[in-house]
Amino acid sequence: MFLFIFLFVYLPQIYLSVCPVKFQFSGSACLQGTNASALEKEIGHEQFPVNEHYFGLVNFGNTCYCNSVLQALYFCRPFRDKVLAYKVQPRRKESLLTCLADLFNSIATQKKKVGVIPPKKFISRLRKENELFDNYMQQDAHEFLNYLLNTIADLLQEEKNHERQQNGKLLQNGGGGGDGGEGGGGGGGKEIQQTWVHEIFQGTLTNETRCLNCEAVSSKDEDFLDLSVDVEQNTSITHCLRGFSNTETLCSECKYYCEQCRSKQEAQKRMRVKKLPMILALHLKRFKYMDQLHRYTKLSYRVVFPLELRLFNTSGDATNPERMYDLVAVVVHCGSGPNRGHYITIVKSHGFWLLFDDDIVEKIDAQAIEEFYGLTSDISKNSESGYILFYQSRD
Repeated sequence: MFLFIFLFVYLPQIYLSVCPVKFQFSGSACLQGTNASALEKEIGHEQFPVNEHYFGLVNFGNTCYCNSVLQALYFCRPFRDKVLAYKVQPRRKESLLTCLADLFNSIATQKKKVGVIPPKKFISRLRKENELFDNYMQQDAHEFLNYLLNTIADLLQEEKNHERQQNGKLLQNGGGGGDGGEGGGGGGGKEIQQTWVHEIFQGTLTNETRCLNCEAVSSKDEDFLDLSVDVEQNTSITHCLRGFSNTETLCSECKYYCEQCRSKQEAQKRMRVKKLPMILALHLKRFKYMDQLHRYTKLSYRVVFPLELRLFNTSGDATNPERMYDLVAVVVHCGSGPNRGHYITIVKSHGFWLLFDDDIVEKIDAQAIEEFYGLTSDISKNSESGYILFYQSRD
């Protein structure tokens, strides 16, 4: 009897104190009507974008980390267009990508302009595929973004490889493929195929190392889908990116083995951007492990992120160093730690800004974005701080 009382009375209180969530499944229809009419009135009938829809997403027990990223990606138009185009292709077996395509299509084809949609099918598939997300704990939005983009890219690569294998078999059966078909299938199976995920999000970093003895420079390229940058108090994104590319001196026990000198030498090393992506996803490293606390804590530092951005930490041989970016979405972390708090998203759509807080959608002024820069003091306070920034190139 005591156990029943404890589970019924105290456990929900403990759960909600650790993982604050708005459970609003039963009242979503009522909320939809109220929120919908208010948002439509605020935007105005004549100003409301043609063929655009603003729909909140139901929270299925701390799935705000997922909802926030999905909203950000939906308003990255190149990504949305590719997902919707995938939807109309011949039906494949269910995957995270087909569920995402169904969700995006459901939003895009709604008769109403605003409302609420439960992403139940997508969440179920996510929990089925990865045990990390198969619970009601708060998860990290950046980890989810990485998992989602890489999973979609892997699925698309598998489909491309499968198509190549099928084409190779057709050539062999036709008698004209011969060695050419075998060569394409053999090497192509292991070759990483470029997908539209890479076309949209992938950039290239070059790691340059200069020997201080002979001045020889070696470089090694590596691709990225997002950049994780350290944060400092009262700075800006430009400052963080410059810090990312600061020159590091390799000396003492960390000397660099120079192929020209054939010995270990002191050297200078720096990381710069060689290829700028179509959409630049910037992850601010706001969670730091504190040895004295034996846990991660949040760095609520004030980091200004501009509406327009140009990268200055590009390499000399960068293909598009003058590329200009516009801020299109920000995933915001609200709270004091990685496993506590809440995620919301602000997005730019057709010239104005919207705030998505699970099933709630509100129009906000551009000036209100400053509220999400962070705090000017005290690293452990609760804050609503920009966590993942999405910048879209103009070209």
